[in-house]
Amino acid sequence: MSVRVLCTAALVLVLASPVYADKRSDAKVHVDFGITLAQRGLWRDATGRFERAVEIDATYAAAWNDLAIGYEQLGEFDKARSAYEKALQIEPNNTMISNNYAQFRDIYDRQNRRRGK
Repeated sequence: MSVRVLCTAALVLVLASPVYADKRSDAKVHVDFGITLAQRGLWRDATGRFERAVEIDATYAAAWNDLAIGYEQLGEFDKARSAYEKALQIEPNNTMISNNYAQFRDIYDRQNRRRGK
């Protein structure tokens, strides 16, 4: 009986792989276009694309990182912090995300100290 369960589980994983790849591909299209918009200074539109990417694939750490940067640019710092934390929850050893978050915290915390928060 346990062999049957293992075979069924393996089959489910194999069949689910294309769905995961399609979700990531769809999300990546939004991220790539969002980066193009951000490079043009269209941060609201770019952030909308990054939001759509994480809706499609909530396990896409790079999309969460880009979303955090977008929120930073829009001055939505609480949302930025949450997005960075989500990205790091998914990929805790990602150096780029860790560095971005550390810079964000340093600047944001320094500004809050100046404002007496």
